Amino acid sequence: MNTSEDGGVRQKLAQLRQEHRDLDDAIKALEGAPDRDQLRLTRLKKRKLFLKDKIAQFEDQLLPDIIA
Repeated sequence: MNTSEDGGVRQKLAQLRQEHRDLDDAIKALEGAPDRDQLRLTRLKKRKLFLKDKIAQFEDQLLPDIIA
């Protein structure tokens, strides 16, 4: 991976991490609400898990494979 691709991956990774944090805040707020919408909460949690998987994929791209 060249440096421009590496920079693009790092930028995308930063965006995904920010969205993940934002979802975490939204989930906490929704869980604390007296009239919480369970369907919306479930969708937010699924999106958060999806982002976690995408973050892991991008992190794997940045780390070189080490053959033991």
